[in-house]
Amino acid sequence: MGAGVTQSQGSGPQRRRGRRGRARPMAEINVTPFVDVMMVLLIIFMVAAPLLTVGVPVELPRTAAQALPSETEEPLTVTIDASGGVTLQSTEIARDDLIPRLRAIAAERADDRVFLRADGAVPYETVAQVMGALNAGGFSSIGLVTDVGGPALDGARGGTGN
Repeated sequence: MGAGVTQSQGSGPQRRRGRRGRARPMAEINVTPFVDVMMVLLIIFMVAAPLLTVGVPVELPRTAAQALPSETEEPLTVTIDASGGVTLQSTEIARDDLIPRLRAIAAERADDRVFLRADGAVPYETVAQVMGALNAGGFSSIGLVTDVGGPALDGARGGTGN
């Protein structure tokens, strides 16, 4: 298919010695059949691909159900500063008032997510106590807010590409 045999066209001294042309392999590859097959396959896939992604058209029923809630509420944020003071959104409050305030807020909110921001110098015990108060106040989805670019466990600086 791609390789063939050619006969050498002898001239002059080779013919005189009595050698007839000997067969040697042809070093060229004919890629035309390969290109033809690839073009046919390309056309088949181009025609078949749109047929695989077509869905079944349906008319969905209309109901009185409400749409899923979107991110319309401002996320609740609790901050612990370096001295251990607790701030709810932008209002500083005493730790004893934290759980009653959280319960009142949880009763009014549809979302039970809260973001906890704590200074790096705050002891872990204080962070754990505030997390317990958040849970007792009715917020079970607690997200810890951190900054990017800190050290990673493998020794590289996170977020810098090193």
